[in-house]
Amino acid sequence: MASKPHSHDERTEAVHDVDRAVQHALDRLTLLTNASEALASTLDIDEGLRRLCRTVVPGLADWCAVDLLDERGRLCRQVVEHREPDLLSPGLYEGELPPAEKSAASVARALRGAGPLLVTTFTAPAGAADPLHARELELFDHLGADTVVIAPLRARRQVLGALTLARTEATGGLGEDSLPLAEDLAHRVALAVENARLHGEVQHTGERIQRSLLPDLPIDGPLELAARYQPALATNQVGGDWYDSFVLPGGAMTLIIGDVAGHDLQATVAMSHMRNMLRGIAADRKEPPGKILGRLDAAIGILYPHRTLTCIYALVEKPAEAQPWKLQYAAAGHPTPLLITAEGDTRFLTEGRSMLLGVEPTQRRSDATEVLPWNSTVLFYTDGLIERRAEDLDRGGARLRQHAAALAQEPLESFCDELLSGLAEASNDDVALIAVRIPPRHESPESATATSD
Repeated sequence: MASKPHSHDERTEAVHDVDRAVQHALDRLTLLTNASEALASTLDIDEGLRRLCRTVVPGLADWCAVDLLDERGRLCRQVVEHREPDLLSPGLYEGELPPAEKSAASVARALRGAGPLLVTTFTAPAGAADPLHARELELFDHLGADTVVIAPLRARRQVLGALTLARTEATGGLGEDSLPLAEDLAHRVALAVENARLHGEVQHTGERIQRSLLPDLPIDGPLELAARYQPALATNQVGGDWYDSFVLPGGAMTLIIGDVAGHDLQATVAMSHMRNMLRGIAADRKEPPGKILGRLDAAIGILYPHRTLTCIYALVEKPAEAQPWKLQYAAAGHPTPLLITAEGDTRFLTEGRSMLLGVEPTQRRSDATEVLPWNSTVLFYTDGLIERRAEDLDRGGARLRQHAAALAQEPLESFCDELLSGLAEASNDDVALIAVRIPPRHESPESATATSD
């Protein structure tokens, strides 16, 4: 028996159903793509989660929240985003939450492995069974929620937190068909959180290694020394910046600042190799700075042919009684040292320069000598202290001179601290600096007697 042909209306409705299904699939794919891009756009997990929530509100939910468990098992609400931002004061519902163990809250159930959960009935806040349940019901009541989906954030068989999506009936509500999408979103969030934490652990390990490789400064003698290292605050990256100082057998004080190319753990390891090579060459040869850097360059060409670095090697020595201190230095592609007098006059020391190390090992390295005023300060630093994106380098140098001049009378430790706080906070790079302060000139007893007569 022949089948009855479909009517025109039935065929039209079938086409519309297919179109709606295709559009629904495209919308879901777009949402997931946008969510992945939001999470991948930054290594700052708090900012990544905030960007994620802004991609799902208001398209998927009227408001969205992400709760995370920390390494001690404490639950913290990292972010809450609402389709009407005016309803949320900054951080109003965010922060540490009550314990989730044995709680009747839906988020606690999700943390115990249930879910994703669809919640359609709600108890009044006054009927809460425990503190976390009360906080959850208050959130639902204050922000409005007729249907809520809570999905656990699972990664590598571990629950890291929960994603909460909420809608009111006025905007359509959430149903069973929302659960697969919420679960997919939660999985992507969990992977991003885990990756961010792993990245943070690696960076923290790299920073600890880098700090452990930085030396103790010489403390005996008339020269005052201070040094600082700070990883990039904006990107939380470690790199190859380092400083060093030690006294040679003849009494000269070495001052070294360097920067190995790269911003990863390998650059940190390479930095330690370069530092140790330079220490050995300097202690063995006792030659002028230009020759020392030339020997280091030759060693790099043999042992690390694909590594480059910038470096300043300097010697501070007092030649004779009542004579001024002198600085002999060589700079290989490194930012120029800054001389600051006690009166606040500043000047970059621009002599003794050559190209960075690791490019042309046969190049002759020049050096220069500078007479240092009494009670003056010489500052050596890496480029993170002065360089900024989309800014002329001269502007960064002028800013450094201005800050240093204002701090000329400060104790050397405060001098370094204030420079870092004033200049390094906006840096996208790590920063190392070392400063030496020449002692003030003291009159001899004979000259003082002659003056009084």
